[in-house]
Amino acid sequence: MTAAVDTRVPRAVRPDLRGAALQRFPARPSELSWPATDWRRDTVLNRLMSAPFVADKPNTQQIRVAGIRLLLEWLGEHPGSSWQQRWAASGAEPAGAAWRELIEAWLRTHGGWARWRRDAMSSALIVAVSADLIRPSMRWLVSDTTGHGALVRAMSQWRDGAGFARLREVCANDPGIAENAARKIAYRSAEILAAKGGALADITIGDVLQLLHTERDVQRAPGHGTSGFYRALHTMGIFGDRAPATLAQVRRMGQRTPEELIDRYQLVCRPVRDLLVDYLRERQPALDYHSLEALSYSLGKLFWSDIERHHPGIASLHLPVEVADAWKQRLRSKTTIVRDTAGHTTTIEAPRINYRHCLTPVRAFYLDLAQWALADPARWGPWVAPCPVGEDETDYRKQRLVRKSRMDTRTRERLPVLPVLRATVDRRRREAEALLRAAESVPPGETFTAAGQTLRRAIVRYPSSDRVWAEDPATGRRFDLTLQEEHAFWAYTTVEILSATGVRFEELLELSHHSLIQYRLPTTGEVVPLLQIVPSKTDQERLLVVSPELADVLSALIRRIRQPNGAVPLVRSFDRYERTWREPEPLLFQRPLRGEHQAIAPDRIRHMLNAALQHTGLTDPTTGQPLHFTPHDFRRIFITDAVLNGLPPHIAQVIAGHRDINVTMGYKAVYPDEAIQAHLAFLARRRALRPTDEYRVPTDDEWQEFLGHFERRKVSIGTCGRSFGVPCIHEHACVRCALLWPDPAQRQRLVEIRDNLKGRIAEAEREGWLGEVEGLQLSLAGAQEKLAQIDKRSRTTESTSVDLGTPSLPTKSWPSNE
Repeated sequence: MTAAVDTRVPRAVRPDLRGAALQRFPARPSELSWPATDWRRDTVLNRLMSAPFVADKPNTQQIRVAGIRLLLEWLGEHPGSSWQQRWAASGAEPAGAAWRELIEAWLRTHGGWARWRRDAMSSALIVAVSADLIRPSMRWLVSDTTGHGALVRAMSQWRDGAGFARLREVCANDPGIAENAARKIAYRSAEILAAKGGALADITIGDVLQLLHTERDVQRAPGHGTSGFYRALHTMGIFGDRAPATLAQVRRMGQRTPEELIDRYQLVCRPVRDLLVDYLRERQPALDYHSLEALSYSLGKLFWSDIERHHPGIASLHLPVEVADAWKQRLRSKTTIVRDTAGHTTTIEAPRINYRHCLTPVRAFYLDLAQWALADPARWGPWVAPCPVGEDETDYRKQRLVRKSRMDTRTRERLPVLPVLRATVDRRRREAEALLRAAESVPPGETFTAAGQTLRRAIVRYPSSDRVWAEDPATGRRFDLTLQEEHAFWAYTTVEILSATGVRFEELLELSHHSLIQYRLPTTGEVVPLLQIVPSKTDQERLLVVSPELADVLSALIRRIRQPNGAVPLVRSFDRYERTWREPEPLLFQRPLRGEHQAIAPDRIRHMLNAALQHTGLTDPTTGQPLHFTPHDFRRIFITDAVLNGLPPHIAQVIAGHRDINVTMGYKAVYPDEAIQAHLAFLARRRALRPTDEYRVPTDDEWQEFLGHFERRKVSIGTCGRSFGVPCIHEHACVRCALLWPDPAQRQRLVEIRDNLKGRIAEAEREGWLGEVEGLQLSLAGAQEKLAQIDKRSRTTESTSVDLGTPSLPTKSWPSNE
């Protein structure tokens, strides 16, 4: 094939991906003509000088009439058959906020300059807009930041009084909309009416999106209170019953078509662009959306877009050898932005770790075309060409070994410092909560001391019930204590749940109130709390035992999100892989944001986790930079720690939700000392201790033995926390054991044991049995420690206990291993 001039895609027809939401919810078009703008001058004067545009005070009415006459005279000097056309020709639109300078210059040239005349013309323009004489553009309305209140009053008085009264009522009844936010909502509504005409009931979702996009373009920053603005109009029923409930659902673009996926990269060669679209459409039925999107990125962005950028004019898949080699060389590196400890960013070229994975889709693309050409030569035959990627270039064996070594190194570096991270996030949570509670107890302007800091509660211009600000008296620096406490709590919760369960990150965010269930052991009747993990990556459901420490975390989490009536709010979450909205669920990872309960986004969790890591002071031993944890690091650490402490790998496989035992062992980091000791033990006991059939799915008997471990943990004064398969190292002297979780109901029994030990120690000292005194004193210290634990837990849970509301699981419904 040869390049042709007509193969280039004109820039004008390339899709605007930023306006994808506007394509799904189009705004009302800006009309060029309507009855009011075509009125004659005398009709306009009669209309604007009569009710309801007549002012209450004669002096105000006199000034208004003068301003209207001057405004009509100024507009009448510009060409056009309607007042809207004259407004467009006046130059006020491109002038934006400086349009008053135009009328000021006009007044000077006509010998009538006076400040009151200029202000009267400005007020007259608001009257003309509210009377629908002219419709300024949204861009002009957004850029002109004066007269907000006047426009709202005019619209509510002369255009749609009932609509604005209903809007004020909705905002007043919404606890998430403050007074200043309600004023902003009213002005945004008035802007849409001014630019599009009609009443509030005529506003569409597209009008809202168009206004918000215009605000972002003009102000160079996202507007505030946008979700409350949409929610207020939605509550009024303006958008209809089938409209999305939140602005986030409107803005989140769903699944793109193959055309939209490829057109993101603005390919120049039209035939190749069409070929890639057809290829994606052919592969689409066999792929999930996330895989389809990744394939479009590999072929459209990493492959052909790079070819066009560095070798313009190529319109054939038959690439010269030097072009293919240059492309593969560029693919080996990528541009990365690195941030130092001072916050400065630097752009560097870093090696692309998944280089061979990027070559595989290109090779598959060429081979598929060759295979499909046999069945449909007319369609695919012209594109068959030699593949620029050889078979040996997609061999992953060495890359897998390198990746395994890299992941093991990460795990070995992070496993020893996990206790430091857990202690840090717990301390930050307690300090942030103490600061927030102390600030809430004092009025604005007063100082308070908590967590070793002395701050002053800040006086804010627009106080909010859901935000508490404080400032450092010495430096004047302000802190959002509410936001700090929120971030500290969710970082603590994330670290605790991930380190205690080893669940995947997406499984963590999908935990709901329905995930908490309870199983009653058939022999003892003891209730075991379980955490149900919904199918995610492997489409396989599993159940995890909830430890007492994890139960405390989940209790605090549910207490935080539960409403006053005891219910957990239902929220929708966005599946970022399939780009679809899930049905409302009582998700655990949710928070109230601007008056709406929203699922916490994955990026927000990562941000909170990174902020918590910075407070630990931990550094990477190789780079010296702050140590970085990803959510998946906790999963590798969990599996490694569990196997190292004696949990059989096939049990760890079930808990982790892996289909293959090799995947589980791939997550486990191998330590040099562990390898030596394991090898020596294997040589001595290989035929007796480690049968070859251990690395398999556990049988029903083995699984029941694993469950029976939890039944045998129950002792007279509490529950033993030792791991499965680990014998008691204290010869069942439970009162001394640090793994004993004392039962508050057995406190009196512990008191009797303590008193008995004191009597025995006194007897041993009296009789000279010094060999028993030391052991009895150890037991006495253990009994006193267990009593202190019970008392501490009682004080903590008196005010913080919460019913998890876990549903019971029938005895015979325990899942099989099939």
